[in-house]
Amino acid sequence: MTSAAVEILGLGLGILGWVGVILACGLPMWQVSAFIDVNIVVAQTIWEGLWMNCVVQSTGQMQCKVYDSILALPAEVQAGRALTVIVALLGLVALMVTVVGAQCTNCIRPGKMKSRIVIAGGAIYILCGVLVLIPLCWFANIVISDFYDPTVPSSQKREMGAALYIGWAATALLLFGGCLICCCSCSQRDESSFPVKYSAPRRPTSNGEYDKKNYV
Repeated sequence: MTSAAVEILGLGLGILGWVGVILACGLPMWQVSAFIDVNIVVAQTIWEGLWMNCVVQSTGQMQCKVYDSILALPAEVQAGRALTVIVALLGLVALMVTVVGAQCTNCIRPGKMKSRIVIAGGAIYILCGVLVLIPLCWFANIVISDFYDPTVPSSQKREMGAALYIGWAATALLLFGGCLICCCSCSQRDESSFPVKYSAPRRPTSNGEYDKKNYV
């Protein structure tokens, strides 16, 4: 596979990861009701996300309510909001930077500067993956800790929702795509640097003529 194809593959994975982060950010299923003990059979399911919480009835009806106060939210929710929004904006920046420096575009002439721009785009994708991993692991740690905490009532126990798994998949895509872009650009820069060839000076022989081996 050529370096251009690997670069396009990395860009595609980065775009998919960026879209996955936006999807995980908007979904209200970061925490869902845990059906344990007395809550095995219930008439409703509670979803809690970064922006709203929803109550799904057994009949299929769903009611969602946006959080009223931002300052009254837990620290993990506020951090999750901030980091996912930052990642969404950084993903757009990474997309534009990578497209500008990609081999399949002519925005910049081929050279070291073009390779450096692509490496910067891949590095931003990797940074996005690291940033979005923070709220995902934070939420997962809280959910697991509360689930196994005997002091927490069964009605307040939660399980990890689908948004967390989508976010982890998006993180993997961002990291893998960013690494592909950076590695491809580094290899391309190494291939573009040709070794310097030196030629021996031509020296005349004893009879005044140049040695024929200097022309080989």
